Amino acid sequence: MDTTSVRPAQEAPDRDAVLRNVERRVLWLATAIIDHANRVRPNPTGLKVGGHQASCASMVSIMTELWFERLHAGDRVSVKPHASPVLHAINHLLGELDAEYLTTLRSFGGLQSYPSRSKDPDPVDYSTGSVGIGATAPIWGALARRYVSSVINSPSPENNNTTETATPAPGDGGGGGRVGVGRQYSLLGDAELDEGACWEAVLDPMVGELGEVVWIVDLNRQSLDRVVPEIGAGRLQGMFASAGWQVITVKYGRLLEELFERPGGDGLRRRIDAMTNPEFQRLLRCTPAQLRDRLPGDDPALRSLVATLDDATLHAAIRNLGGHDLHALRNAFDAIDDSRPTVILAYTVKGYGLASEGHPQNHSALLTADQLADLARNVGADPADPWAPFPADGPEAALCAETAERLRRPAVPASAPPAVPADFGRTPTGTKSTQAALGRALLDLTRSAPDAARRVVTLCPDVSSSTNLGGWVNKVGVWAARERRDWFEDDPETILHWRERPTGQHLELGIAETNLVGLLGELGATWSRWGEPLLPIGVLYDPFVERALEPWSFGIYAGGQSILVGTPSGVTLAPEGGAHQSITTPSVGLEQPGCVTYEPAFAIDTEWTLLAAMSRLGRPDGTSAYLRLSTRPVDQGLAAVPDDPAARERRRRQVVAGAYPLLRSADAPDLTIAAMGALVPEALAAASRLESLGTSVDVVCVTSPGLLFDAVQGRSGLAKADTWILDAAFPARRAAPLVTLLDGHPHTLAFLAGINGVRAAHLGVTRFGQSGDIDEVYRHHGLDTDSVIATALDLL
Repeated sequence: MDTTSVRPAQEAPDRDAVLRNVERRVLWLATAIIDHANRVRPNPTGLKVGGHQASCASMVSIMTELWFERLHAGDRVSVKPHASPVLHAINHLLGELDAEYLTTLRSFGGLQSYPSRSKDPDPVDYSTGSVGIGATAPIWGALARRYVSSVINSPSPENNNTTETATPAPGDGGGGGRVGVGRQYSLLGDAELDEGACWEAVLDPMVGELGEVVWIVDLNRQSLDRVVPEIGAGRLQGMFASAGWQVITVKYGRLLEELFERPGGDGLRRRIDAMTNPEFQRLLRCTPAQLRDRLPGDDPALRSLVATLDDATLHAAIRNLGGHDLHALRNAFDAIDDSRPTVILAYTVKGYGLASEGHPQNHSALLTADQLADLARNVGADPADPWAPFPADGPEAALCAETAERLRRPAVPASAPPAVPADFGRTPTGTKSTQAALGRALLDLTRSAPDAARRVVTLCPDVSSSTNLGGWVNKVGVWAARERRDWFEDDPETILHWRERPTGQHLELGIAETNLVGLLGELGATWSRWGEPLLPIGVLYDPFVERALEPWSFGIYAGGQSILVGTPSGVTLAPEGGAHQSITTPSVGLEQPGCVTYEPAFAIDTEWTLLAAMSRLGRPDGTSAYLRLSTRPVDQGLAAVPDDPAARERRRRQVVAGAYPLLRSADAPDLTIAAMGALVPEALAAASRLESLGTSVDVVCVTSPGLLFDAVQGRSGLAKADTWILDAAFPARRAAPLVTLLDGHPHTLAFLAGINGVRAAHLGVTRFGQSGDIDEVYRHHGLDTDSVIATALDLL
C-alpha cells in the first residue's frame, strides 16, 4: 500500500503563536455566526434556523493552515457544506466580506446555508451542499482547466490537425495562458465518502493523471446521528491507493508524538490505534479522573505514563490529533506528490475546542449562552462585540493582510462567446432520426462557423458511436493530456477513429453519468472562472438522464451552462423494452430550473433548437438546455418547411420558442392534436383519417413544453416570459377540444388545455416499457394512430 505518514516538526514559535491566534479567531467567528443566526437575530416564525458549530470546529485548523500558509491565487477550494461559516469567517478576516454579512447566515439575501458561487456575497470557488458532488467538483475543474489550456489557448485552430504532443508539467493544470495554474483542493467530511459519486470520480482512469487534485478528509469519525462504529481509515487508505492516489495520513499531533517516545508510549499508541471510534469519542467526554481509570486498560506501563501527566496535559493529549496540529498539516502539504492525485486523511475531533466536542449528537447542537461566553474567554473574544477586528498594528492583522495580498486574483476579462448561426440554410430530406441530425449538425457547424465549432466540446460515457457522434469524433479527435498512438489507424474496417491528442474536442469518460455531468458543469463554467466560454454538449442514453440529473442540476446552480442530450428516448427504443425506456424525462426537463428543454420532431427542428441552445451558453445571462432525441426514422417531408425565406424564419422562431402549427384545417377546427417528438407522424396520420370522417383537425408540433408553460405563466403575470408563441401556436379563434400526444408521461402536455380552456384528453406512457416491434409497443401504450383517432372521437 502506497501511503505516507507525517510526523509534526518544530517551527519558530512567534509565527506559530500568531497563526494560533488567527485559528482561534476563525473558530470564534464561525461559532458566533451560527449563534447569531439562531439566538440573536429576530425569528418571528419560530422555525429553526440551523447551522453546524461542531462540523465547523473540526475544520478550523485545516482551513487556517490552508488559507494562511498554503494557498496561492491560482488555487481553488471546495469547502464541505457544513463548514461554510468557517469560509465566511476567513473571507471576513481577509477583507473579502463586510461584518454586516456575518449576521445574515441563512437569512433571505444573506449568507447561504452552504457555500454558493452564485449567491454568496464573498468569494466561493465551488458550490457545495449536495453531499459528494461538491467534493468531486475540483476534479472536473482540473480537467476543464487543462482542456481550456490545451485546446482554446493553443496557438491556432490548425492545431486540431497537429500530431505534436502537449505535455503539462506535473501539477500545473495543463499549462498557463489565461487560465493560469494551481491546485484544486476538496475539503470533505469522512461521512461524505459514503456517497458513490466520490468513488465514481476517484476510479475514472482520466483522474489518475491529475496531480493538481488534493482531497483533505476531515476524519472526525462522526455522521449526523452517531459515531461511526468501525475504524475505516485503513480501508480508505487501501481504496485510494489502489486507484493510484498518494495517501497521506495525519493522525497525531506533537504532544502525542512526544508522549509516544516516553516509557509506556508504545502502549499508548497501541491503545489509541486499537480502540473503536465510539470508545475514543467517549474518552473525549471524560474528566481527567475518568481518563486515568479508562485509558490505561490493563497495561501497567501505560498506567505509569498516565500517572506522570497533570490533568491539563492528559486532557489535551487525548484530543491531540493531527488534523488540529498546524505543523503536522504543514508537513502533509509539503509531502504532496504533484504527479498524481493526493488524499490527506486528517484525524480530527468533531466540535474541537467547543463544549460539545466529541458528543455523538453534536452535529447540529448549539452552544448555550454560558458555553459561548466560556469560548469567548478561551479565545480572547468579546461576546458584546463579536465581530471586533484584530488590532490594526498587530501581527495577526499583518498576517491577514499578507494572506489577502497573496490570494488576490485579477479580474477575469470578459470574452464574448463566438457567434452561432441560427440556421444552416438547408432543408433535410429523406428519412432521418433526430439523433442522426445531432451528429450532422455538429459537422455542419465546423464548416459554417469554425470559430464556434472550436469552442464545442462533447462528452459521452462510452456511447459515442451509438449516439451518432462518430463523424464528429473523427473530425475533431479525442482530448487527452498527452497524445496516444491510434493502433487501429491503418485498419480498413475501423470506422470510428480514436485519435487522442491535447487538441481533441471530445472527452470520453467511463460509464458513470455522474462523472459526465460533473465535468459538463465545470466545462460550462469556464466563461466565469477564466473568461473562456465553451459550448459543452454531453450525450447519454435518455433513460439515464435522471441518474445524472441531480449533479447536472447542481452544476447549473453553480453557474455551469451546458447542453445535455438524451438519446435514444422513450418507447421508440422498442426492442430494448422494460425500464430501458424513458418515461418521465420530458417532464423532468420541463421542471428543471436554469434549463430550456427541447424535444424536436424533425432534423431541421433539431438543428434549429441545438443552435439556439448553443447561442445561450457562456454568457452572464446564459442558460443550459436539454434535448431529448429519438432513434426513430421520420419522413422529413412531413415537416413541410416553407421555401420562402421569411416564412422559413418565422417557422424557425416558432420552433425555438416552443411550438408551431404543422397542419391547419381550412375552416375552424373541430379538434386540435398537439404532439411532440417522434409521435408527430401518428398525429398527422390521425388528422388525415379524421378529416376523411368529416372532422377538421389542426396539428401543433410542440418542441418545448417548458417554454410554453413559461409563456402561460407570463400571460397570467406569474413570470417574465414572451407570450406571443401562444397566439401563434394556439390562437383563441381556433380553440377546439385538444388531444395531446408524446412518447413520455402524458401530464407533460396536460397544461396545454388551459391555454384556451378546452376539453382535453392526454395520451402518453404511464407504464414500464415492453420489448417488441414499434407497432406492437405503440398499441400497448395507446400511442398508435388508431388510439389517437378513438380518443379524439370519444372526446368529441
